[in-house]
Amino acid sequence: MPTVELDEETVERMDALRVEDESYDELVNELINMYQASEYTLFHGGDYTGD
Repeated sequence: MPTVELDEETVERMDALRVEDESYDELVNELINMYQASEYTLFHGGDYTGD
């Protein structure tokens, strides 16, 4: 399994985002999902034809 090394500042920022006993894996997955959702919204934002 790959490992990722984070500097102390990054860990502190992640800790500030965690809810209760949320794992880092859960937090990272949530952040990725949010990024993908916003990317999808931006990508399809120009598809509206006004009909």
